[in-house]
Amino acid sequence: MRATARVRLSRGILGRLRLASQGLAGSGFRSVAAAVRWMTAMQAQDLQAALWAVGQRVPGSRVTDIRSALDRGEIVRSWPMRGTLHLLAPEDLKWMLAITSDRLIRSMAGRHRELGIDAADVGVAADSALQLVSGGAAASRAELFQAFERAGQSSAGQRGIHLLGVLCQRGWLVQGPLVGNQQLVVAFDDWITGSRSLDRAEGIAEWLLRYLRSHGPATERDFSWWSGIPLKEVRTALARVKNQLVELTFEGTTYWLSPETAALLDEGVPAGRLVLALPGFDEFLLGYTDRSLVLPPEHADRIVPGGNGVFRKTIVAGGQVVGTWEVSRTGKAASVVPEPFDEINGLRPAAQRSFELQAAKYRRFLGT
Repeated sequence: MRATARVRLSRGILGRLRLASQGLAGSGFRSVAAAVRWMTAMQAQDLQAALWAVGQRVPGSRVTDIRSALDRGEIVRSWPMRGTLHLLAPEDLKWMLAITSDRLIRSMAGRHRELGIDAADVGVAADSALQLVSGGAAASRAELFQAFERAGQSSAGQRGIHLLGVLCQRGWLVQGPLVGNQQLVVAFDDWITGSRSLDRAEGIAEWLLRYLRSHGPATERDFSWWSGIPLKEVRTALARVKNQLVELTFEGTTYWLSPETAALLDEGVPAGRLVLALPGFDEFLLGYTDRSLVLPPEHADRIVPGGNGVFRKTIVAGGQVVGTWEVSRTGKAASVVPEPFDEINGLRPAAQRSFELQAAKYRRFLGT
């Protein structure tokens, strides 16, 4: 269906709708597992950033709550897409890997030839790994690499991490409980005892629908980039699910979102004065191929300096990225420092006060 908005669409309005879709505006989610399941997949290459990304969506949560959810297997951190770590619901990982892993592993073929990794090597590594962790055991990455070495598989020069990646992509291993800031490796079927089964077409359609509901307004190209699924298949999937979505056109681009989020255009779009301190790599910015809707292009280099792929923490006000923030530490104390794009005027007084509340929320989250 097509939305007929009573408010004048703008980049700020669409950004605020995204905040609502992602659980960043409104009441949020009741539990860590509920937040991660709704988001479908959350960027988690940077573990500390991922913990705060979930914390921002679960009111009153602490860093220990998200870590405990990982330790109990209520959420899982693995490589379901794009070759980067994400948080997701454990029951979704196997069917997502069935859609993405073959294409991803093929894309690594050149690097694997350089490292001397072939199918036989993967088989040997899998056998040695499962002998180490089957039956409910867990191993550190160092212990796993030692097992590879004993089986005649070198782990030097990134060879070990690539073998681990393939074993996780194939659903033999998965990352399990935390020890400090490192996750132990466990057998997939021991750790994830309930997996859903979807065929490829059904899976892509569900994945797309869930993405558009949790990230909308978004485009089919956003999802194709985000998931790594070819655009042709995405368009086929969209034809299956678009009757459950609302279509919105802004500046000549078609966006899709849930009916519940679209209804806010009539009922009142929230977050007009909301200020958020979001982590680096948060889905609000990273979850789209075109980020100009919420980030002015002239400030893009402030978020990813030099295009190095490392996303800085962002200040979001009224659905738009308006600056970055940093943390300085003195002992156990953490000082949260805003760095607005407007270096002359800084944040307006009300926004500054809202940011200070966010800083206090972050310190409570960390327990400092």
